[in-house]
Amino acid sequence: MKVVIIGGVAGGATAAARLRRLDEGAEIVVFERSGYISYANCGLPYYIGGAIEDPEELTLQTPESFYARFRVEMKVRHEVTAIHPERKTVSVKNLETGAEFEESYDKLILSPGAKPTRPPIPGIDLERIFTLRTVEDTFRLKAYLDVNRPKSAVLVGGGFIGLELAENLRELGLEVTIVEQLNQLMSPFDPDMAAFLHNEARRHGVKLALGRAVAGFEEREGGVDVQLKDGSSLHTDLVALAIGVTPDTALAKEAGLELGLRGSIVVNDRMETSLPDIYAVGDAVQVKHGVTGQDTLIALAGPANKQGRIAADNICGGDSRYSGSQGSSVIKVFDMTGAATGLNEAAARRAGLDVDTVVLSPMSHAGYYPGGKVMTMKVVFEKGTYRLLGAQIVGYEGVDKRIDVLATALRAGLTALQLKDLDLAYAPPYSSAKDPVNMAGFLVDNLARGLVRQFHLEELAALPRDGSVTLLDVRTPQEYAQGRVEGFRNIPVDELRDRLGELEAGKPVYVICQSGLRSYIACRILAERGFECRNFSGGFRFYDAVANDRRLIESATACGMDR
Repeated sequence: MKVVIIGGVAGGATAAARLRRLDEGAEIVVFERSGYISYANCGLPYYIGGAIEDPEELTLQTPESFYARFRVEMKVRHEVTAIHPERKTVSVKNLETGAEFEESYDKLILSPGAKPTRPPIPGIDLERIFTLRTVEDTFRLKAYLDVNRPKSAVLVGGGFIGLELAENLRELGLEVTIVEQLNQLMSPFDPDMAAFLHNEARRHGVKLALGRAVAGFEEREGGVDVQLKDGSSLHTDLVALAIGVTPDTALAKEAGLELGLRGSIVVNDRMETSLPDIYAVGDAVQVKHGVTGQDTLIALAGPANKQGRIAADNICGGDSRYSGSQGSSVIKVFDMTGAATGLNEAAARRAGLDVDTVVLSPMSHAGYYPGGKVMTMKVVFEKGTYRLLGAQIVGYEGVDKRIDVLATALRAGLTALQLKDLDLAYAPPYSSAKDPVNMAGFLVDNLARGLVRQFHLEELAALPRDGSVTLLDVRTPQEYAQGRVEGFRNIPVDELRDRLGELEAGKPVYVICQSGLRSYIACRILAERGFECRNFSGGFRFYDAVANDRRLIESATACGMDR
């Protein structure tokens, strides 16, 4: 059996290695148009900033090491220019010599990946405009930085690459501005959770131009003018495009394969395409979302690796199935960590689901053990069924392990209620006896039992201030003096039982505290005494972070730049 693989990196290289482990006699040939067969895409921004110093650390395998270990022919700088399904061959061009030839196959795996999105706008091909997708892209940008010593950069796009590159360029001392068409960075997060990432970026000197779209680029005064659609412009020494990626599927289209979302390759759960003996994996394929079952595109290394393994299994006579992607991801944003899995609230609503959320601010480990830091968690679930739909966490230490627990729970089909029952490891330096994930489950359980009702951030402004309801802040007077929500009066929770006479019977009470815990206790006190009470989800800490972020975005829109 002869297997030809188009493209290396995560999907193609994984498939090649798995094929060899399953079939020692198979002939395996990989064609990769770049000069690198297996490299760490996710590490590229950290080489730019110097966290990874040796460029060889980016290369996971060389053609020579791969052949020595697996006896797989890795032909770099070879571009497949056409697929001929009717005669089971591919046309190949050697990019170094210009020679062209055909290669036959019994089975073909497509792993072409995705290419940086480059919108057709004026000036998109200027020399000072960079992308960061391949090792060659990285070396080109690094060489420009080393030789020209630019002072400023504009990054177009606020996703993973944009934020990671922003951090690393700031480490080099550049003035950095991120231009993002959406009103937030990092679309896997809801805007309220993204507010914490915005604050961290600003705290480290990154300027944010959110809700802005780029109209074009123009060379001027030894740099680039980034022209925005609102008529303003930004002058900078260099531009990096990080708008996103587009499936690289021209070959598949020309070969007659069925295509799906944004030109991606349609595959079944065995990673088989619409044509016999042709498989496809990685960023170029359309997959099913693990929560909604709807078609989606998820360009992450984890899914690509799994898909490569599955394609190899099935080529070798197995019956492996891909069960979908839920988009679990994590990102370092300067000192902070952001992580998400499944659907955020906005995506769940777009999918037509009736959802609710809980927001909490637990410590990363036991509060009495030194060094603990607060994280913010948002768990999304379906009303009525309490089906777990997704989660987002921003914070410092411990964020990654909590999102992995939640991702596992989501994959296992647990409900949000069952989070309270998870038996998780505890020692003071690592967690609390009631782990943050358990705490999220306790909150949902209280809602399910009717022990508390809650109200959310988007409802806050619409609450009547005419005295028809009681708005109550149960923090300490010192906390209240440092910042409060308009219209809320202060009665500390520890004084509430003795001051119930100050509250008018029969009026609904809306309660807020710093994180949601004291206001929950206050709601239980009030409910036991016949008051109808609602607890503010997330607390004043959450409200304050989001409200400040929204004010900055609105101010920047009016004045032309985030400050």
